[in-house]
Amino acid sequence: MGTYVLQAFATVLQPLNLVCLIGATFVGLMVGMLPGLTSTMAVALLTGLSFGLPSQTALVILISVYVGAISGGCQSAILLNIPGTPASASTALDGYPLGRQGKAGLAIFLATSASFLGTVISVLLLMTVTPLLSSLALKFGTYEYFMLALFGIIICGSITSNGKPLRGWISGILGLMVAMIGLDTISAFPRFSYGITKLNGGIQLIPVMIGLFGFPELLRMFDRKSKSEVSKMSRFNMREGFSILRRNIVNVIRSALIGVGVGIIPGVGEDIGGWLSYWALKSSTPEEKKATYGTGNPDGIVACETGNNSCVGGALIPVLSLAVPGSSSAAVLLAAFQLHGYRPGPLLMTETPALLYNLCIYMLVASFAMWALALLISKFTVRVLGVKREILMPIILALCVVGSFVVRNYMFDVQCMFIFGIVGYFMSKLEFPAAPFMLGIILGNMADSNLRRALGLSKGSLMPFVTRPICLVFFIAVVGLILSQLGVFKKVRKLFDKKSKASN
Repeated sequence: MGTYVLQAFATVLQPLNLVCLIGATFVGLMVGMLPGLTSTMAVALLTGLSFGLPSQTALVILISVYVGAISGGCQSAILLNIPGTPASASTALDGYPLGRQGKAGLAIFLATSASFLGTVISVLLLMTVTPLLSSLALKFGTYEYFMLALFGIIICGSITSNGKPLRGWISGILGLMVAMIGLDTISAFPRFSYGITKLNGGIQLIPVMIGLFGFPELLRMFDRKSKSEVSKMSRFNMREGFSILRRNIVNVIRSALIGVGVGIIPGVGEDIGGWLSYWALKSSTPEEKKATYGTGNPDGIVACETGNNSCVGGALIPVLSLAVPGSSSAAVLLAAFQLHGYRPGPLLMTETPALLYNLCIYMLVASFAMWALALLISKFTVRVLGVKREILMPIILALCVVGSFVVRNYMFDVQCMFIFGIVGYFMSKLEFPAAPFMLGIILGNMADSNLRRALGLSKGSLMPFVTRPICLVFFIAVVGLILSQLGVFKKVRKLFDKKSKASN
C-alpha cells in the first residue's frame, strides 16, 4: 500500500499532471457554478477530450473535474439562490439567507472548507473500507430502493417546512407526480402527456431546478423596494470560519459518513447525501434551536456540503469493487476507466491494485486545489451581491434561460423553466417549500420503477416492504418521523403525564 501511495504522489506531482489537475479543477468549479451544467456533463465531455492523453493524466483530469464540479455549485446557491448543481440545492437553504445578511464570504468559506473535509474523509474511507461498504450496497433490491425514495421525500419535507411538515410532504408528492409525466420506465407507455408529444420525454430536472430556485428571485426582486439587503457586504474574519468548523467536528464526521453511505448505494447521487446530512444535523439539535435552520445557520451549510462532497468518494466504492456506478457521474467515470484499459470489479485488487490508490491520491490533491481555487475566485464572485438589481436581474434571467436550454438544446425546456418558475413563486408565497418538490422529481423514476418491479415480484403483496430487514428499518423511520412531526408523541407523553399526576 505504501509503495502505491508514494508512486501516486510522484505521478500527480509531475508538472504536466499537476497543471492538468489545477486546470481541470478550475473547469469543474466553473461548471458547477453555472446552472444547467452538471458534473456528469463535465466528466463526459472531458472523457472524450482526454482520450489521446496518457492514462494517468486522463485519470487526473477526470477525477479533478468531478471534485470541482460537485463543490462549485455552492457558490451560485449562496449568492443567487440558484444551485449550480442538484447536489447544492440543500446548501441554498441556509447559504442564501446568510449571504443576504452580508456574510456571503463566510458562507462560501464554510461551504468550500466543508466540501474539502467531506472529500478528504471519503478518500480515507475509500482506501480502507471499500470491500465492507460495497457489500452493503449489494443488499439493496427493488423494495429497499422504493423505501429509500419514500424516506428521502419524508425527510426533505420535514426539514424544509418550517414547522409545517404537511406542506413539505404535499410538495414532495407533487414532485413525484411531475416525475411520472412522459413514457414510463418499464413499458414505455405515455402517462399524463395528454397527446402532447413534447411531454413524452418527461420533465427534465435542470429546467425545474432553475425554475423553482432561480426564476422566483427575479419576481421577488420586484417586491423589494430597496437594495439595502444586497448592498450589505462585510469582510469575514477567517478565524471566525475556522472557529465554526471546529465546533462542527462531530457534524462534519457524521455528515461525511452519511455521504459515503449514500454514495455507495447505486443510482442515488450526491444530492441525497446533502439532504440526509442536513436532516441528521437538525434532528440532533435541541428543539429551541431548530427554528434557526433555513434562516442562515452556518452549521446547516457545513452539513450539506460535507454530505454531498463525501458522496464523491462513496460513489467510487461500488465502481471500483463491483463495477456498479453509485451516481450518474460515477457511471461516466466507469466508462472512462474501461476506455483507458482498466477493469473495475471484484478482480481489481489482483489485476490493477494501484488504480485504487492512484484515484485516492488524485482526489486528495484535487480537493486541496479545489479549496484554494474556490476561495480565490470567491473574492470576485461575492461581488455579485453588490451589483445593482437593474443590472443583476437581466444576468439572472440569461443564466436561467441558457442553463435550461443547454441540457438538450430544446426550447421546450426553457418554457418548462418559466412555468415552474411561476409555480415556485406561488409556492413560496403560500409557504410550500420548493426543495421537496425538486427531490420528488429526482427520486420519481427510482420510486416508480422499483415499486412496480417489487409489486410484480411479490404478485401484488405489500408484505416484503415491512418484512425485509432494511425495508423494515426504513418503514419504522418513516412512520416514526411522520408521527413525531404531527406531534403524536408529544400528545401521548402529555396524556401519560396527566394520568401519572392523577394517580399521585
